[in-house]
Amino acid sequence: MKTSAVSAAISAVRASLARGHARVTGSALGPYQTAVVRIGFSFTWLLFLLREWPHRRELYGPDGPWSWDMARRLIDGNHAFTALMWSDSGLWFETVYAVALVSALLLLLGWRTRTMSVLFMLGVLSLQNRSIFIGDGGDNLIHLMSLYLVLTRCGQVWSLDARRAARRPEDGDGDGAGQESPRDTTGIVLWAVLGLALAWIQLFTDAGLSPVADGPLPGLGWATVLWGLWLVQGGWWLARRYAPGEPRTVLDMLANLAHNGALVVIMGEVCLLYASAGWYKVQGTRWQDGTALYYPLHLDYFSPWPSLADALASSGTLVMLLTYGTVVVQVAFPFTLLNRRAKNVMLVLLMLEHIGIAVALGLPFFSLAAIAADSVFLPTAFLLWTGRKVTRARDRLAARTVEEPAGEDDEEPAAPSLTG
Repeated sequence: MKTSAVSAAISAVRASLARGHARVTGSALGPYQTAVVRIGFSFTWLLFLLREWPHRRELYGPDGPWSWDMARRLIDGNHAFTALMWSDSGLWFETVYAVALVSALLLLLGWRTRTMSVLFMLGVLSLQNRSIFIGDGGDNLIHLMSLYLVLTRCGQVWSLDARRAARRPEDGDGDGAGQESPRDTTGIVLWAVLGLALAWIQLFTDAGLSPVADGPLPGLGWATVLWGLWLVQGGWWLARRYAPGEPRTVLDMLANLAHNGALVVIMGEVCLLYASAGWYKVQGTRWQDGTALYYPLHLDYFSPWPSLADALASSGTLVMLLTYGTVVVQVAFPFTLLNRRAKNVMLVLLMLEHIGIAVALGLPFFSLAAIAADSVFLPTAFLLWTGRKVTRARDRLAARTVEEPAGEDDEEPAAPSLTG
């Protein structure tokens, strides 16, 4: 009896492991959540770059207090990646800034998401590592998520790639949205141009491949990463074109594993963010006595609406409730993931907290980045419902822009509806 019970338990465990293996390797989990993360972070970064356009040269360019030579000495020590160290010319800075803007916009739209996610990452790293003393917690989140998004298949839904793939169901996906058409002239040209650009950087700048090389691609680290991503993309196209059978299946499984692993890392990052923030707050005396939020409300730097800050700070009870509530929500959030309803309630409270921070303390980009990170935990049913609402609103807006039907005396027939 005991032997049969043990055998049954072992069989059950094996079956469970087989189902888990099939689920993890057979599909990219959380497609809607990763799409929202992609849209949220690319939108936040794009909005930030547009807002700082008049001040870009002072923040990251040649007119800033953190000069190019000072940044170069720092980069030589920490070997961080930034394309802005390839040249100190103003034209090169404007080019990098423009590429960062365009890649953020295209990633937001989901056009060639595999390629744009890499360019998005390079744009974020280039600007942020150029002036490391500019930024806040939101910039750190964007910095980290730009690295993780490269490994995700974040264009499976709600992207131009997904739309292109849906028009060719026999071909499979686009950049991150299933299997792409084998005859993809745009993709081949984009891949070749980026390869030539990377080769030019290696051959005609001070970037090198040796472990002690100076320059924008120091050591084997970033050079290997960038060439590796370029070669993987080429290998993906070759397997899709000439080996659509088992090699294509294996590559698809590896892509799913990378995506699912990155998704777990993103979720763990968000939990670690709130857990560490909450437990550090618990140790502070101002958080313990319920007065912590009173002080930032009286700092000019964090008071875009002085009258609102005064109104909030005038109520000791409200300040205490907000202070204790912030700590409770942040500490409790990782534990509520074990219960779906509790998790959803905490997500609402966290997002309301970040909206309050954006309005009361004047930190909109930090709040947008935090909300984008929180979105990885949003339930799929809610995201599908939201997607349907947005689609209906878009269709109604498109219908209103259609040409009015011709009058009775007009010989021209009425224009067909764009939504038909």
